Amino acid sequence: MHRTCSAVKAAVSASRLQLAPGPWACLLDGLCARFPGVSRLQWQDRFDRGRVLAADGTVLQPSQPWQAGREILYYREVVDEPVIPFSETVLYQDAHLLVADKPHFLPVTPAGRHVRETLLARLQARTGNPALAPLHRIDRETAGLVLFSCDPGSRAAYQRLFAERRIDKHYEALAPALAALRFPHARSSRLVRGEPFFRMAEGEGEANALSRIEALEQIGAVWRYRLEPVSGRKHQLRVHMAALGAPIIGDDYYPQLRNRAPGDYSQPLQLLARRLAFVDPLSGQPRLFHSQRQLQL
Repeated sequence: MHRTCSAVKAAVSASRLQLAPGPWACLLDGLCARFPGVSRLQWQDRFDRGRVLAADGTVLQPSQPWQAGREILYYREVVDEPVIPFSETVLYQDAHLLVADKPHFLPVTPAGRHVRETLLARLQARTGNPALAPLHRIDRETAGLVLFSCDPGSRAAYQRLFAERRIDKHYEALAPALAALRFPHARSSRLVRGEPFFRMAEGEGEANALSRIEALEQIGAVWRYRLEPVSGRKHQLRVHMAALGAPIIGDDYYPQLRNRAPGDYSQPLQLLARRLAFVDPLSGQPRLFHSQRQLQL
C-alpha cells in the first residue's frame, strides 16, 4: 500500500496495551475488536511493517495467540490528523522534571485521532528529548498542570509521589450553584465503568473515590469551586459534581452524553488543574506550581 509522508503521521513513541480477556484466537482478531475504528487491512499492514511489538521489542505476527495480561507495543498512525489550535506553556524544566500548562482539547498522550497533536509529542519535539514521559494524566477536555519526567533514571522516584499519594492536586471548576450544600463537602462513592465504555458511573459497593469540594465564589447561578481528588479515579471530579446536581460547565459526558462536532472548540470544559504541591524526592525541597490559565464562561 503506497503512503506519502504528508498523508500519514506516525506516533513519536510506541503506545502500550495490556491485552484484556476475550474470545479472540489471534492478535489480529483481538486488535480489530479492541480498536473498531482501525480496519483489518490497516492492522495487517502495521504487522507487515513491524509496527506491533512485544514488550521486549520483538516483532509480533498477526497469527500469534491473544494472551490476556500480555503487554504489547504498537505504533499508532493517523491519516490527515487535525491540528489543535491551542498552545501549551512550559512553566518549569530541569534535568529531571518538566511542568507544562496544558490548554483545553489537547490530549496528554496519543488517543483516538490524535497522535502528533498531543502534549507529549509537542514537548518531545520542543525539548528534543524522546525519553520525556508524563508522570500522570488529565483529560483531553481539562486544562492545566501536567508533570513530565525528563530522565528515566529518576522517573520512579517521582512516580512514587502519585502511587503513595504524596502530592497535593487542586482543581478549579465552574458549575451550577449548590446553595443547599454545606462546605467544605466530601463526596465519597464507588466509581465503576459506565456506558459507553469511556464513561464512568457511581455504583453500589464500597467507596473507591473521594473528592473534597469547596465553594470559592458563590455569586449568581454559576459558582467557582475548588476540587481536590483524594483518590485518582478516571473522570472522578466530573462524575461527583454531576451526581451532586452541579455538572461542570461544558461537560460533554456528564450527566448525559453530548456529541461535539469535530473541530468544535466552543464551550470548553470549565475544569482546570490549578495547583500541584509536593516535596521533591531528589532534593527534599518543597515544590509548588500554579497554572497560569483562567476559567471563563
